[in-house]
Amino acid sequence: MKNITSNEINFVLQILKNPKQDYNANSISKELGISAMGALKIARKLEKEDILVSKKLGKAIFYSINYKSDYAKQYLNFILKKQAEQSNPYIKRWISEIRKIKNSNLAILFGSVLSKYDKAKDIDVLFVVSQKNFNELKKEIESINRLNDKKIHPVYQSKQDLIENLNKEDKIILNTIKGIVVFGEELFLDLLKK
Repeated sequence: MKNITSNEINFVLQILKNPKQDYNANSISKELGISAMGALKIARKLEKEDILVSKKLGKAIFYSINYKSDYAKQYLNFILKKQAEQSNPYIKRWISEIRKIKNSNLAILFGSVLSKYDKAKDIDVLFVVSQKNFNELKKEIESINRLNDKKIHPVYQSKQDLIENLNKEDKIILNTIKGIVVFGEELFLDLLKK
């Protein structure tokens, strides 16, 4: 997995984080700002590596994540972690803060902090949490908020809430999952698969 290009990472992340969108090489090339031929070459390579699967509709070939492949799951886990590692230093600071949290199964950093960095008014984070851990999670966030100049603005979801919101194509949740997975990569992939 060490010879992964940034275009390949962006290609897979685009498909992964837009589960309700169908992509062919031409449509994804426009999203990523690469040539259609370059996108097709990446798609074929990722399909050959069992990371993507394709389906033909008319003359177009559409690509999606191959959730049945164990290698694809490892690959996705790796690139989600790599995305967090390669973030802007200000975002990395918040990733470090959020990783201190123990009472959540999944955290996704999203919103204005990803584009405005230190100019963002608050730090938006989606947390997937069980009912049992909810009160403890709120205390952890309050503790972090007391120590920082910017406050974490939490969005709480249970696993079931997140699945239902993805299935009903809730725009806020679909936008949220485009953020950076801070922890809980395996759960994130499992929820998207459902």
